[in-house]
Amino acid sequence: MRAAGYGLLLTIQFLTRLPVPIECPWNRETSRWALRCYPLVGALIGALLAGVALLLQGLPAPLLALVLLSLWVALTGGLHLDGLMDIADALGSNTPLERRWAIMKDPQVGSFGMLSLVFLLAWKGMLLWALLDSGMPLWLLVVVPALGRFGAVALLGVAPCARREGLAWAWQQHLRHRDVGFAALPLVLMALWSIGVSPGLLWGWLWMVAGLLIFLVGYGGLMMRTFKGINGDMVGAAIEGGELCLLLIAWSWWWSVMG
Repeated sequence: MRAAGYGLLLTIQFLTRLPVPIECPWNRETSRWALRCYPLVGALIGALLAGVALLLQGLPAPLLALVLLSLWVALTGGLHLDGLMDIADALGSNTPLERRWAIMKDPQVGSFGMLSLVFLLAWKGMLLWALLDSGMPLWLLVVVPALGRFGAVALLGVAPCARREGLAWAWQQHLRHRDVGFAALPLVLMALWSIGVSPGLLWGWLWMVAGLLIFLVGYGGLMMRTFKGINGDMVGAAIEGGELCLLLIAWSWWWSVMG
């Protein structure tokens, strides 16, 4: 159980800016548990967002959406947004493969990276606004970050790394298919609990899981064709893209329910 505890703390340290004043060992067992805890830490991020939304529910929906979006970025330190911008610059360059890899490693952000950042945050903010305005259940704020981070584990589990270096390669060395199943366990428990409380939520879960899988297949296929494999930037961008996709699906589902 000590390896599981260290794995959880490693995931919090890596995926968030929450203070963890403990030096955690990195080895085969702790890294595997860290990957298993990705959705759990996503749920923690979502729970903090839901708690703030509950405390500030008297605010106008546009202002509350901006507060939640700002907190969402602050909790992760913009880690995945950096990967998104790197991928956007590389894809937008329309250059040969080696040049695209060089662009991703360049610390400077280009115009395509800035555009991707602006549009992603704008879409996230507007979807949060629309969901808040329609009286969404706050459990959606917990589910979206959790499912988004499960998508990252699933991508690492099925897509090969393009190069034998970097964070994605380090994570992937100890990842096994059953670890993806372990990562899904908190989501299954959340789904069973919420459906037990309200059976009508089953369709919401099915829509979001199906939408995330479609996104991952399309995104993973694009990365394989364009870069011949994945890296850490692509995994981070998958989290951001997955969250946006899930917010869109959650809004479409909730809007249809309310309608």
